[in-house]
Amino acid sequence: MSGVNKVIIVGRLGADPEVKAIGSGSTVARLNIATSESWVKDGQRQEKTEWHRVTVWGKLAEICGKHLSKGRQVYVEGKLQTRSWEDQQGQKRYATEIVANTVQFLGAAGTEAGSRSNNNSGGDDFNFNDFGPEPSFNSNDEIPF
Repeated sequence: MSGVNKVIIVGRLGADPEVKAIGSGSTVARLNIATSESWVKDGQRQEKTEWHRVTVWGKLAEICGKHLSKGRQVYVEGKLQTRSWEDQQGQKRYATEIVANTVQFLGAAGTEAGSRSNNNSGGDDFNFNDFGPEPSFNSNDEIPF
C-alpha cells in the first residue's frame, strides 16, 4: 500500500512571485506564503505565523507570475518535497517545499479571483469561493528565509 502526500494551505503571499524560464523551455515560480493561527491563552490572544515555500511549474507558474502579488490570498494544493544540495563550504543542505498542482486566487465577492490547475486546459476560469476567515498578514513583515 502506498502513502498519501497531500498538502492544502490557504494563506497570503509574503512577496511577489519569483518567475524564471529554465533551460528546457519550462517555467517555474516560487511563492512564499504565510499562514496564521490564533488562540487565547490565559486571557491573552496568541498568534503564530508559519511560512511555506511553494514551487509552481509550467503554464500555472506563468499565470501565477502574471496575476499574483504580495499580500494576495491564495489556496494551494500539492505535495511536500525535500531537495538537497551542497553549499559552498561542502555542507549538505535540505529544503522542504510544497510542489503545487493547484493554485486558486482568492478574493472577496466582487473582486477578480482566478482559479487554475495543472489539470485544467483552455481559457481562464473564474470562481468565487469562501474558505473561511483570512489569516492575518502584515505586508511589512520580512520573510524569514
